[in-house]
Amino acid sequence: MNTFPVGIFDSGVGGLTAMRAVMRLLPGEEIVYFGDTARVPYGTRDTATILRYSREDLHFVLSRGVKAVLVACGTVSTVALPTLKTESPVPICGIVEASAAAAAAATRNGKVAVLGTRATIRSGCFSQVLQRLSPGLEVTGVPCPMFVPLVENGYIQPDNPVTELLVKEYLAPVIASGADTVILGCTHFPLLKAAIGKWIPEVTLIDSGREGARALAALLEENSLLSPRESTCAHRYYVSGSPEDFSSIAAIFLGERFDGCVSAISHRELRLP
Repeated sequence: MNTFPVGIFDSGVGGLTAMRAVMRLLPGEEIVYFGDTARVPYGTRDTATILRYSREDLHFVLSRGVKAVLVACGTVSTVALPTLKTESPVPICGIVEASAAAAAAATRNGKVAVLGTRATIRSGCFSQVLQRLSPGLEVTGVPCPMFVPLVENGYIQPDNPVTELLVKEYLAPVIASGADTVILGCTHFPLLKAAIGKWIPEVTLIDSGREGARALAALLEENSLLSPRESTCAHRYYVSGSPEDFSSIAAIFLGERFDGCVSAISHRELRLP
């Protein structure tokens, strides 16, 4: 048993979908959440910048005494996680392996599509893992650069004309591919489930936030770090941007009333020593 907190970080607020899943799956765990809201999105950045931001994010959550870390960001999970794993003093996992495994198990026709940021799709990481798990799978990667700002600004309703226009455009190659399973390869994207499902109702959607939570649970159990289920948890939230903006949208992501205390941190606090 271990009562130290777990850390979750994301480029913005999307990681709260993973946090919601962790809270339900592991009710005894205290969570330190960091959203780099001042620098979102990561998916349009170059590899060197993503790696630098990721190292700074990890350094910050580690400074809060966490026992394990979930990288709740598809871009970081695909571009930087291998490096972070070699540098982290605590166990760390991302969303790629677990999401790919869920998709490989779910597909019936052997065709899987991945919706992600430009950096995630460019990396080819999901495709590589899927091919390793199930050689012969047909994988279609679709970059959706506007989904993150869409969600960050609360445009998630399926009948919103802006949301509908973008979803329809991004799903065109998915429909053309004949995929019966789609990985929502960014933790922002599960908030668009209803909007996406409206256009592909027969397709299985893989929620990367939920799969990331399952990966974290397995990591904690494997390392004997699970906390007692009866623990009283006081979650902590940190952002690099506006706490007010974060609080106003957090309830949408967490699916419940949000009354948590959100602390703003400066760029100086993110700098590596």
